[in-house]
Amino acid sequence: MTALEPVGELVLGLPDARLRPFVTRYVGYRERAALPLVRRETAGAFVVLILGWGAPLDVTDPRSAERGAHRVDSFVAGTFDGWCTTRTVGLGEGVELLLAPLTARRLLGLPLSELTNRAVAVGHLPGGWLGRLRSRLGHAGGWPERFALLDAALAARLAASPPVDARLDWAWRWLVANGGRGGIGALADELGWSRRHLASRFRQEVGLPPKTTARLLRFQHAYAELTSGGSAMGAGQLGGVAGLAGGWAEVAARHGYYDQSHLIRDFHQFAGVTPAALLAAKSTPVG
Repeated sequence: MTALEPVGELVLGLPDARLRPFVTRYVGYRERAALPLVRRETAGAFVVLILGWGAPLDVTDPRSAERGAHRVDSFVAGTFDGWCTTRTVGLGEGVELLLAPLTARRLLGLPLSELTNRAVAVGHLPGGWLGRLRSRLGHAGGWPERFALLDAALAARLAASPPVDARLDWAWRWLVANGGRGGIGALADELGWSRRHLASRFRQEVGLPPKTTARLLRFQHAYAELTSGGSAMGAGQLGGVAGLAGGWAEVAARHGYYDQSHLIRDFHQFAGVTPAALLAAKSTPVG
């Protein structure tokens, strides 16, 4: 471990059974960074909710400073179609949730088109309930109590919110089940909607059009494979041009890309690096 590495703990919590169709897990963290810690965050077809009570951080979208949030400990980041960075120093503490867009739409009480490509401090969101929850989490005695508070607050919020349009919910599940590989025209036909109407409704409620959402779902699968070490490529394939080309072509085909150039373009947009650079950085020993 080097002096630049953050030191801390990560605690996973399993939500109450009633919430698991909506929230898969809670991630509690306590992390100390003696020097500024900058992370590159990938785009995703999900909503990030951070409820923190430690050192503030900055969220920066390199495409537009107005899309970020600065000096915040708690924020919501809507569905993003580009990468961004976070920067913090000091002791950070909080809970992170990754939410499916339509779950976030119910919890937040606003269409996600209002949060597309934006990070917003929870104090700027309507209702004030997230700010009150954040305060209670910060004063709780430990992680089990915090996760129980989250269970109660989220269950109450979902019970009080109307369900989303069943056709949009079905469309989202269809895209997820197909890993973003199904045609949008086929999806519109299944719903009995025009492609234009599907795109308009989806953009309003999910934040991004269905075609972009499908691209993000494909990217998430490919990214997860590379970062989890589950890739079929061995370390030796990084050594030669021929081996690298064959390896990336297989990864691209496995995740529904036309070819490796298509895969690389999406990684540039959504992660800010090529797949090869990502894999090389992952395999570099820490000195």
